[in-house]
Order: sequence, then structure tokens, then C-alpha cells
Amino acid sequence: MLAVIRVILMTLSLVIISICSCLFCLIRPFHRDNVYHTAKYLGKVAKILGLDIEVRIPDSAKNIAPVVYICNHQNSYDIFTVSGAVQPGTVSVGKKSLKWIPFFGQMYWLTGNILIDRKNKNKAMGTIDTTAQKIREKKLSVWLFPEGTRSYGRGVLPFKTGAFRTAAKAEVPIVPVCASNSHKTIDLNRWDNGKMIIEFLAPITLSSEDKEKIRTVTNQTRSAMLAKIEQLNIETDCELTSPNDKKS
Repeated sequence: MLAVIRVILMTLSLVIISICSCLFCLIRPFHRDNVYHTAKYLGKVAKILGLDIEVRIPDSAKNIAPVVYICNHQNSYDIFTVSGAVQPGTVSVGKKSLKWIPFFGQMYWLTGNILIDRKNKNKAMGTIDTTAQKIREKKLSVWLFPEGTRSYGRGVLPFKTGAFRTAAKAEVPIVPVCASNSHKTIDLNRWDNGKMIIEFLAPITLSSEDKEKIRTVTNQTRSAMLAKIEQLNIETDCELTSPNDKKS
């Protein structure tokens, strides 16, 4: 019964927040902080899940925008958990098809997120240039999931290099964001689902001259994030054992 109530409350919350965000965005469509304000309200829905979210940001990662944030992508709950860590002046990059999802899609578009056509590889490649240009011109930060898909308990999947190429082209730092394991830790029929920690790591500086090092930097960053995530999992008592947990 508790699970049913939670699903209903989460659905209603998502619809209400999306509608309110759309109305707000009509006053200032595509404003640089629309995503930030909307994400803060989405992050509050984690309480409905019985989850306590702690966000840790070291001084080295504060007030340094624009940057490219990269975060591990676990499951569909990310919209209510990771969203609480989104910083001011930040947008995300998502599939163009998202805008057709009732309420959520219109909100996602009006808040100013960048939409790409993943079916068209040529356009997708051009997205790096477009995103880098928006970072430079509008002083925007971008939130990306370098795994490219949700891991669903498979550990931290291999990283694609797109986020790193974008940061190098825009000549802004990469800021890794590590979220502790939420796979099979949330039981909708359990009142208290414990704690989740989201921790930012120190910025990684890239430049257009580092193009030849992109894959190396990508792998090194994944390893650093994996080590931190393993620490957070121990701290929250949510360890995950998977073949993909091995450092690359």
C-alpha cells in the first residue's frame, strides 16, 4: 500500500512541478537558472522515497562556473536524487524526443536544456561544438552522464569521451560528481530508505591542446570517481558488487 501511495505522490509531484516550471518559464523562457530552480524542487521528491540526500561540494569546486559536470547515471530515480545537486547556471543535454513527453518534456525544453538528435550521428557530433559554444557565449555549465545510459546495478559503466571533448573545446574544467549506490536500496514499501551521498570532486583542467590525451584523462577520471563512489557506498552501507566495478 505504501508503494502505491508513493508512486502516486511521485507522479503527481512530477506533473505539478513540470506544469509550474512551464508557467514560470513562460515569463523568462530558457533563462540560465531555470533548470537549477526546477531541479531543486525535483530533488525534494526524494523525501517521498524515504531517502535523505547529502550533497558535498569542496571549496575547490565552488563558484567556478562555467564547467562541465559529469555524474554516474544509475536509474530512473536519478531525476529525484541527483537533481538536488544541480548548481546555478547549469543545463543538461538530453534526447530531442524528450520534449514530446507530456508535461515533463515541455518543462525540459522551456527550462533551457540542450536537446540533441541521437539517431543522427552527424548532428550528435555537431552537438559538441554547439554545446561548447553555448558554454563560452552564455557562461553556462553543462551536466552530463558520460556513461551514456543508466547502469542499473552494473557498476560504473565505461565513459564516452564526449563530455571531455566538450570541456576541452570550451576550455572549461571538468567537475566529477559521485553519487553513492541507489540500486536496489530503495524499497517503496519501506518507510526509511537510508541515506545517499552526492560528492563533487576537485576540478580537472582541460584545454584544446589536450585532444590527444582525452581518452587517457577520461579513463583516469572514471577510476577516480569509481574509488570515491566505493568509499561513499561503504559510508552509506550500500555496497554494490559487480564485474564493472573493477577499475579501468
